[in-house]
Amino acid sequence: MDQAEEGARIGAALTGWLGRLTFTDQTSDEVTVLLIDSVAAWAMAQGWRVYRRAASVMPLPPPYEHRHSIVDVGCARPDGAPVVVEVDHSDRQRSVEKLRLEAEAGRIAVWLRWGDRRFEPPPAPIALVPFRVTSRPDREGSGRRYSRLPATDRPAPAHLGGDVRLGGQVDLFPTPEPEGRVDPARG
Repeated sequence: MDQAEEGARIGAALTGWLGRLTFTDQTSDEVTVLLIDSVAAWAMAQGWRVYRRAASVMPLPPPYEHRHSIVDVGCARPDGAPVVVEVDHSDRQRSVEKLRLEAEAGRIAVWLRWGDRRFEPPPAPIALVPFRVTSRPDREGSGRRYSRLPATDRPAPAHLGGDVRLGGQVDLFPTPEPEGRVDPARG
C-alpha cells in the first residue's frame, strides 16, 4: 500500500471516530483542543504511541532556524510508518508545506480541517479529514461559537392505522356563523 492509500485509509478511520463527537457553543481554541484530544484518544485506541506537540521535520524561519516546527499529534505505529496529524481551522499554506515535508520524510500526513465552510483538498499524499461544524456570533460580540450536534437519523413517526373519515373527526376549529344566523346543529 502506498503512502496516499495508507493516508486515505487512516483518514477514513479517523473520520469514523470523530463522527461521534458532539459539542455546543465552544470557542475556536476549545474546538481545536477537543479535536486534538479526540485524535490522541483515537490513536491510543489503535495501540499507537501518541506524542502531542511532536517535533516536525520543518525548520522554523530565522531567527529560530535552530528549532523545528511542531505537529499537533505524532503517532508511532508498531506496524507501519509514523502518522502526523495537523489540526487547523484555517486554510494555512504553512500547514500544507509542513505536511508535505512530513510525507517526504516517510510519515503518513493527515490534515484535520474543521469549520463551517468548504475545504479544498490538499495535494497528494496529504490526507484530508474534514470536520464540519456550525457557527454563530458570540453573544458578547467577541468572536464566534461553534457547535456539532448529533445527527438525527430517526424513523418517521408511526401513523394511526384504520379508516379515518372526515365525519368522525372532532371539529377543533369551528368557523363562526355570521351574525343573525344560528346553526341548527349547535342550537
